[in-house]
Amino acid sequence: MKIAVIGTGYVGLVVGTCFAETGNDVTCVDIDAKKISNLNNGIVPIYEPGLEELIRRNVEEERLRFTTDIKKAIQDSTVVFIAVGTPPGEDGSADLQYVLKVAESIGTHMTGYRLVVDKSTVPVGTSRRVAEEIAKHTDEPFDVISNPEFLKEGTAIEDFMKPDRVVIGADDPRATEIMKELYSPFVRTGKPILVMDPESAELTKYAANAMLATRISFMNEIAQICDKVGANFSRVREGIGTDNRIGYAFLFAGVGYGGSCFPKDVRAIMKTAEDHGHRFEILNAVEAVNEKQKHYMVEKIDKHFEGDLKGKHFAVWGLAFKPRTDDMREAPSLTIIQSLLDRGATVTATDPEAIEETKKILKDRIDYEKRPMDALDGADALILVTEWSEFRNPDYEAMKEKMRGHVIFDGRNIYAPSKVRAQGFTYYGVGVDKG
Repeated sequence: MKIAVIGTGYVGLVVGTCFAETGNDVTCVDIDAKKISNLNNGIVPIYEPGLEELIRRNVEEERLRFTTDIKKAIQDSTVVFIAVGTPPGEDGSADLQYVLKVAESIGTHMTGYRLVVDKSTVPVGTSRRVAEEIAKHTDEPFDVISNPEFLKEGTAIEDFMKPDRVVIGADDPRATEIMKELYSPFVRTGKPILVMDPESAELTKYAANAMLATRISFMNEIAQICDKVGANFSRVREGIGTDNRIGYAFLFAGVGYGGSCFPKDVRAIMKTAEDHGHRFEILNAVEAVNEKQKHYMVEKIDKHFEGDLKGKHFAVWGLAFKPRTDDMREAPSLTIIQSLLDRGATVTATDPEAIEETKKILKDRIDYEKRPMDALDGADALILVTEWSEFRNPDYEAMKEKMRGHVIFDGRNIYAPSKVRAQGFTYYGVGVDKG
């Protein structure tokens, strides 16, 4: 099948590459000429495990190409995916200007029937607006459907190739059959393709992310209560995770959620509710808890050092909002580091993938080291922010020789408190300080 994917951001690249991997002819389009040039030269603008190799293979086998020529891509394709950004406005609403601009281009350039697929995360009613925009510029037949993505950064290839489900919001049987054919290689193990109306499909994406964000914030509140009453968060998590109505997923405590999806989608569904006269009380609380959680570890640091961080030096392990990505959007590390700098402290940070992205934000306000152990030189304390695998089993004796102070603030509870203390360190976690 001939496919055009408009937008070569995170979603567009993964979607286009995975469809090419199953034998489709895919053209990915972007207005950024430098990005397209880099992609054509094998330079991938994002870090996602396995993506670079898949892109290289499919380009070599001429199933995948990159271009700035949106007119030709639309004219040469039957299915056109819209995968451009929908950045949040100041009021939390999703900015649809890029989506609607692509819709205008599709209407202007299409020749014959086209199936237009909203892959970007968009508010309820967007597919109707896209259809209206296309209709202004063409008399050719077309369908617009919603096909939300459920990709986790760090496991996006596997998520796409082996989905829990595929959601298709479509009114037309022809459009539905085309999408079922397109996704058939990925659901051979019996995972469902769920067909529903476009509005339900659009809301499903926001509802899923809002639910997961709610679990995270709920557990972070429980962790704070654990610290206050002397309970152990790990034991509480085990106690509720074994309830099969709940399960273990997204029941971890930490320094708050970040990234491109949860913050944006929580705010967007809140704004949708507000636009229809409803205040989403639970999500207002979820967002407030998450913002508070980003400062919670700094409160512990402040208390340990008796309110005086001026002249103190901290090592920060982990910058990206989660492991296996270089994404710094709304990363908790930024809030923590800024709070330390505001109190007169200095910081040396490390991350396997996100250093260059962090430099674009913090520039030379902090120091950077590629090797975790090098970041510890002269540190009064270590702050673990992102739970990369390479941070999980450090050499504690070597750490003590490097550090000025022997204190670890574990923002992800990846270390066993008793083991760390036995090595001569003072340990603080999230809800497990007395564990």
